[in-house]
Amino acid sequence: QVQLVESGGGLVQAGGSLRLSCAASGSIGNFNVMGWYRQAPGKQRELVAIITSGGSKNYADSVKGRFTISTDNAKNTVYLQMNNLKSVDTAVYYCYADRLVVLTYWGRGTLVTVSS
Repeated sequence: QVQLVESGGGLVQAGGSLRLSCAASGSIGNFNVMGWYRQAPGKQRELVAIITSGGSKNYADSVKGRFTISTDNAKNTVYLQMNNLKSVDTAVYYCYADRLVVLTYWGRGTLVTVSS
């Protein structure tokens, strides 16, 4: 059973940067899609960024140009580089991995708080 563990969250001022990491207990090559979701207080969970096994990337419009998703297969880790953070980015960020749509794994989340 694959486990996903997020890290890198914290408190940052608006305009600052953070890099989130998602370490998988197994090879991330086993997944077709990996990515990040977030859930802000009082809001539904939303997709932030995804990356496919082929390297294709997609971002939510709200973060495009500011966030970058990447992987390090040797470390079995997915990253989310977040630049120019805004207060609206405040949320719990969840790593996820999907295999053939029918097998989905979630991390427990890491909190990002952006102060204005």
